[in-house]
Amino acid sequence: MKLLRIALFCLLVSVAAFGQKRTQGRPFSTAGKSVAVYTSADNTKFRLTETGRLKFVEKRQPTEGEISVFVNPNKTFQTFLGIGGAITDASAETFAKLPPTKQQEFLKAYFTKDKGIGYTLARTNIHSCDFSSGSYTYVDEGDKHLNSFSIDHDKQFRIPLIKRAMETAGGKLTLYASPWSPPAFMKSNKSMLKGGRLLPEFYQPWANYFVKFIKAYEKEGIPVWGLTIQNEPMATQRWESCIFTAEEERDFLKRNLGPTLANAGLGNRKIIIWDHNRDLITQRVDTILADPQAAKYVWGIGFHWYESWSGGQPMYENVGIVHDTYPDKNLIFTEGTVEAFDPANYQNWANGERYGRSMIKDFNNGTVGWTDWNILLNETGGPNHVANYCFAPIHGDTRTGELIYTPSYYYIGHFSKFITAGAKRVNSVASRSQLMTTSFVNPDGKVVTVVMNQSDKEVKYNLSIGTQAAEATILPHAIQTLVF
Repeated sequence: MKLLRIALFCLLVSVAAFGQKRTQGRPFSTAGKSVAVYTSADNTKFRLTETGRLKFVEKRQPTEGEISVFVNPNKTFQTFLGIGGAITDASAETFAKLPPTKQQEFLKAYFTKDKGIGYTLARTNIHSCDFSSGSYTYVDEGDKHLNSFSIDHDKQFRIPLIKRAMETAGGKLTLYASPWSPPAFMKSNKSMLKGGRLLPEFYQPWANYFVKFIKAYEKEGIPVWGLTIQNEPMATQRWESCIFTAEEERDFLKRNLGPTLANAGLGNRKIIIWDHNRDLITQRVDTILADPQAAKYVWGIGFHWYESWSGGQPMYENVGIVHDTYPDKNLIFTEGTVEAFDPANYQNWANGERYGRSMIKDFNNGTVGWTDWNILLNETGGPNHVANYCFAPIHGDTRTGELIYTPSYYYIGHFSKFITAGAKRVNSVASRSQLMTTSFVNPDGKVVTVVMNQSDKEVKYNLSIGTQAAEATILPHAIQTLVF
């Protein structure tokens, strides 16, 4: 009898375990659920507009004659950090010139999800960059001991805007900082502009400079989550710039910056290497991460989109190669903007599509966060002290006080408004090249699928999950977010 009871117990355990495995592996249930569809489309008034509600129905086998977007919420990938933009001197100076009502509108447009697109990520510059009204540092010329260090310059415009952005975002704004150049006296060319290199005798003072910056900002009530080592370290620009080879960045990180932050009690700040284009990203990452003493300080790899400036194609696949090679490191898009400002092109729809393509491709290649360049520029695409004028998702006309929303704002919003921190990317694939797609599952269980139509024709497609599908239509040159 005892043996019979043991046998029955084992049988029950086996059945329970089998049932548990079946439950864990069953398809994501969509039967009877509705899908909210939000659309922005060229030549229409649709701008993040709810344009329909769809229903899932039984559909077991799609045909080759149909176009489908296949989503598999059971296959998860990277965890989503956030989406945002850069709060530069130019953005802050433009903001200060807007009427109070427009300032409030602007803050809500970016940093709330109900009235805006829900930015939760921000980048800022360590002293001046090209999008400043002039070059400046936080120390007096020649002060290698940094005794004169002061962020008083930033207290006029930039720090007040960052604080208001943080407040509007409910305190949930992840901020990181980037330098464009060390002070002139620390460099080989004795200028903050036109490249040059950080002199070896100033490696440690420059590392100390980062510490002083972080502590000064945090004294103002602005937490600094992380930093990049050098903006565009392989670009000699007519504005603030500094060259770091892969070996130089590696050695500065492992011998100076990493240990200095740790010794100052700032070892939990995230350090991002590269911070330049996708083209050379693999060489930079291989060089730095091959050294365990440098790799231990690296949270992630930052990249920009300007490798296609010469007419080539964006090297999206390089991001995926880095992700596959170093899956324990994070990928973050740290800058992109539409260059060659011309107010006649404020509403150029292709500018928004450039954002949509990049965001979909970058997320599908493992990126955890995506940061646009200036969140606000004026009616000239500045201010910029070297006439490097560009577009921003929102422009503020300082003559009239009006805000100008460009297609880029809405394209970014199709991601940032709906995907929340902690979401997991899931499998999302289109069956035809007219459509691009990416999908995330938010912590609350909602699935967010973004679909972009690059073609000149309306496309009917099925949003398919397992044996269920919802029939959708997307207009020409449109982007949709489907939430269920």
